[in-house]
Amino acid sequence: MNQPRKPTILELFADNDLIDQAMKVAVRKALLQHKQAGNPVADWQNGMVVWLPPEQIPVDDDLRDGTSQRSTEA
Repeated sequence: MNQPRKPTILELFADNDLIDQAMKVAVRKALLQHKQAGNPVADWQNGMVVWLPPEQIPVDDDLRDGTSQRSTEA
């Protein structure tokens, strides 16, 4: 039987949607880890860097596949 060909690294990097999805999942995971550990995170709001305390860290609960967006509007 023929197995499906795996994409090359160049093909993977050329897929912007795949990269965007992976970044969203990674950011969500990092935000959850900071929130659970009780650590603040830096955010960009109104042209300035601000520190968000753990209880204010926005994390989408429905972000399972990297398709949701979190809002940083304040």
